[in-house]
Amino acid sequence: MAQVARAAQAWQAGAALSDIREAAPFVRLTGRFDVPEPDPVRLTESEWQRMRTEAGEQDWPTYHALVEAAYAEPALRALYPFTSHWALRFSTTTRPGLTLIGPCLLAGRVGQAYKVSKGFAGAGLLAEVTTAQEAVAAAVRHLPAGPGPVTFGAFNNGSRSGSGT
Repeated sequence: MAQVARAAQAWQAGAALSDIREAAPFVRLTGRFDVPEPDPVRLTESEWQRMRTEAGEQDWPTYHALVEAAYAEPALRALYPFTSHWALRFSTTTRPGLTLIGPCLLAGRVGQAYKVSKGFAGAGLLAEVTTAQEAVAAAVRHLPAGPGPVTFGAFNNGSRSGSGT
């Protein structure tokens, strides 16, 4: 409990995240939202890095391959990534108010197909392919033209501007 109290005190005092980690070794820093000043492009990159790290820690190589393939594609890397029930999704706005864009990508277990769909959990199947790169290529084909740069997401009248968590 003493470490929790030290971490809370350091956070309240405005300490850097690395200093909080030193005060409380149990703290796991993910890099999420760790940007020097509010900037939707940096928040997007931060979220990609967190997602790549977490995907690499999973015992699910096909999911990790999907996240890496999506990150390698400039059209998708420019969008804010998020997952919902392990489905890889994209937004033109950062959290908290996500604005969905493009298809949903799902990684099967080893030996199973990757799916690209219009909606969550495979609804409106657009493609079923064998590699992460093919899934990403199919997703890019179904993106609207020129979505523009990612902007800050905000709550709109108490509700999100998009759906997904």
